[in-house]
Amino acid sequence: MTVYFVQAFIYLVAAVIAVPLAKRLGLGSVLGYLVAGVVIGPVTGLVGQEATTIQHFAEFGVVMMLFLVGMELDPKALWAMRVRLVGLGGLQVVLSTAAGSAVAWWLGLVWQTALTVGLIFALSSTAIVLQTLNEKGLARTEGGRSAFSVLLFQDIAVIPMLALIPLLALPDLMAESGTGAGHDTGLSLVADLPGWAHALTVVAAVAAVIVGGYYLSRPLFRYVVQSGLREVFTATALMLVIGIAALMSLVNLSPALGAFLAGVVLANSEFRHELEANIEPFKGLLLGLFFITVGAGINFEVLIAEWGTILTLGIAVIVVKALILLGLAVLFRIHGSNGWLFTLGLAQAGEFGFVLLTYSVQNSVIPIELSQVLSLVVALSMFLTPLLFIAYDRLVLPRYRRAKNDEREADTIDDRAPVIVAGVGRFGQIVCRLLRANNIPIVVLD
Repeated sequence: MTVYFVQAFIYLVAAVIAVPLAKRLGLGSVLGYLVAGVVIGPVTGLVGQEATTIQHFAEFGVVMMLFLVGMELDPKALWAMRVRLVGLGGLQVVLSTAAGSAVAWWLGLVWQTALTVGLIFALSSTAIVLQTLNEKGLARTEGGRSAFSVLLFQDIAVIPMLALIPLLALPDLMAESGTGAGHDTGLSLVADLPGWAHALTVVAAVAAVIVGGYYLSRPLFRYVVQSGLREVFTATALMLVIGIAALMSLVNLSPALGAFLAGVVLANSEFRHELEANIEPFKGLLLGLFFITVGAGINFEVLIAEWGTILTLGIAVIVVKALILLGLAVLFRIHGSNGWLFTLGLAQAGEFGFVLLTYSVQNSVIPIELSQVLSLVVALSMFLTPLLFIAYDRLVLPRYRRAKNDEREADTIDDRAPVIVAGVGRFGQIVCRLLRANNIPIVVLD
């Protein structure tokens, strides 16, 4: 028991020291977790082989993240941003996957592994980009909204990627690992079923998640709320996500798929915000633990032996993705500094790349040796992301600000009224309607 306490203390101390420091330096929390893992793993040797075991547990944070992503997908909001979500996001994923796969195939990888590599590098870092955009006040610019659309599509695209990867398993790697699948099949509802029964069971499980989430969740949460105990509601939220993940695992589907579907079903629930508030801390802690274990698992021997290859591939990933994003910015008319914000902000690989790499190794698609190199490439591209935002601030913005100041003069507002309404949100619109109904002149600022 003492060993577990000491290990937990080491992980927490590393996170508490490294993450706030990384935030102050503008590097983002994800990179802070990665650095913490590197320090307590390869550098000091404070943690060892147990990092891999903990990583499997921490992957549940990804399940929770996709549950929360599903809860954000209000159908009306999705329909309003459908062009950029599907068009811009879809093209980015397809073109980046095609480019990455082509390069990997050209370097001599078999097509299954090359396709998986393309999928891994098509994704960008949701955590780093959204956090940086919010910190810099750029989230509501045209470039920020376009970047959010692409990131949202990428998060959704992770679901079919997780479903596709097991179908790409290589027989040679399966023979070496001594298994025919990348999952623990100790408990399974479909292990010995014929094909038609397997399909029916899978469909029934997905239907149970959708129908149960829509019709049974509300009575359940109302019953729990009547107890007046917050901790019971938290336990119910965790029970819901864990139960859905377990059900999907029992029918050999991705737990993330079930959690995502449940999140979409509950997107319009009156308990949505309470669920998010209760699950968010667990998601953040488990994802942080996951990134620490990724950093702790970095093989410094591989880094030293292959540093030239890793550096070249890391820069190549950023350059190729930037060229694709720049072309999409021109195609979708994202002009000026917004186009460069969109391009430089999404040019890196993302945290889901670590998840897909681990999943690919488990399912005998990517060899362990190659996954160690690719993991370092993903980490390097994320480490370079703050430099891209610094380049945007120091090189791009001043140029366009000067051009904008030269083109137009400051606006002159001559309107006068006894009432000024600052902000036309939902409440501001109600105030404006009441004032206009009573023939009171107003000036609206938004």
